[in-house]
Amino acid sequence: MNDFNSKTAVVTGAASGIGLSIAKKLAEEGMQVVLSDIDKVSLEESVKKLKQNKYNVTGITANVLDKNSVELLFESSVERYGNIHILCNNAGITSDPGGKAIWEIEKQDWDWIMGVNFYGVLYGLQAFVPHMIEHGENGHIVNTASLVGLLPISRDPYGISKNSTIALTEYLSLDLIQRNANIGASVLCPGFTNTNLAKSENNRPKDLKLNNTIHNGDTEWDELDTFLKQGKDPKEIAETVYEGIKENIFYIFTHPAWDNNIRIYLEGILSRGESPYSLMNQWDNFLTPREDGEQY
Repeated sequence: MNDFNSKTAVVTGAASGIGLSIAKKLAEEGMQVVLSDIDKVSLEESVKKLKQNKYNVTGITANVLDKNSVELLFESSVERYGNIHILCNNAGITSDPGGKAIWEIEKQDWDWIMGVNFYGVLYGLQAFVPHMIEHGENGHIVNTASLVGLLPISRDPYGISKNSTIALTEYLSLDLIQRNANIGASVLCPGFTNTNLAKSENNRPKDLKLNNTIHNGDTEWDELDTFLKQGKDPKEIAETVYEGIKENIFYIFTHPAWDNNIRIYLEGILSRGESPYSLMNQWDNFLTPREDGEQY
């Protein structure tokens, strides 16, 4: 997709972080952009700042955990701007299972993480793709996953949800190609990025809360926030996403420093014997800049 001017994009999870940076970049390229987020206050503030720069943007509050809310987002976006050309299913959250084994994690955590990170993406596809195919104009879909979705280093629902999103996007791409749709697809797999992911618990629904849920402000979340603050600037991620859309790149990798870890993992699979646990021994290196300055 090369013609962005006067086309329309919808970005979820756009009140801050990667989503906001992608929305701003697309607006800079002349697009009409719908920013969507569950955090109404932050969303309004971000939209206000973009409008001050004369960007053609609007904010629509939506909860991707709720299919009806996503469908209303679609209807409102079309009503506001007409045909949708770019969809960025970017909304995402995380949780801390407190060191529990995968079979010990409560249903509420599974429903929370998979509901936003996987089903939120699926609901976006179900709502927008038929419309994008029907109008026939050039389009592109970007689903945000994570490098953790490729590597078994996050032993919790977060990593599994991101792995599922990668698989979902792979099949999405195949279906679009088989139907001769004029739509490209990409899966965004960033490493550590300076976002508000550590504030995820603020948006957890009451019916999915646990008595032992680790709350934002606790030590574990402070440590995660510190890690993320050392990560890449979301603006850099947005630039890479923009180039990925232009060049129709499927796997958008924004952190080259992880390439060797991916290579080790894939070679381990092909060796028919390498345990994924060996990658955990490299965890301490993930926040250390390489000699060439590249951040993990």
